[in-house]
Amino acid sequence: MEQGEHGCKSRIEWTGNRGQGTASYRGYDRTWDIAVPGKVVVHCSNDPLLGGDPARMNPEDLLLSALSACHMLWFLHLASSTGIVVHSYADTPLGIGRSAPDGSGQFVRAVLRPRIGLARMADAARADALHHEVGGYCFIARSVNFPVAHEASYHPAEAAAAGNRAGTDMRPDSFAL
Repeated sequence: MEQGEHGCKSRIEWTGNRGQGTASYRGYDRTWDIAVPGKVVVHCSNDPLLGGDPARMNPEDLLLSALSACHMLWFLHLASSTGIVVHSYADTPLGIGRSAPDGSGQFVRAVLRPRIGLARMADAARADALHHEVGGYCFIARSVNFPVAHEASYHPAEAAAAGNRAGTDMRPDSFAL
């Protein structure tokens, strides 16, 4: 690797062989595991629109989640650096994809919609401006080829309410589109 570069490792292993491999289109599962050294294995499947298991993460879920998480981490860093105190952050990002007649597809845009709890008297306008600065730093946002918009909302939060998941419903069926 060249100076300034760093490596990221992952292992992807297909788990969908029912015994005949890919001998027939409907004869195998579109499932796999993601293994990263020292971390929990993530069991994945194809997008449910393409016959995948809706209970498992799919590539589109992973990309959108990575984009949102990277944005959140940089936002928190920039907020801390500028003296904006954040007590909670929950995002329900929306990725918009388009499929072509031949079955290929791509994301055409994403909207990050974080709900952010700020300390009383925090400057919400300055906090909002940080979202635009994040795009210059976020590794994932700088790597995607589709526009990423931000529709943040802010509410006052007390330090006691900082239990990050307090009041957050993490069930996938609870997310509004």
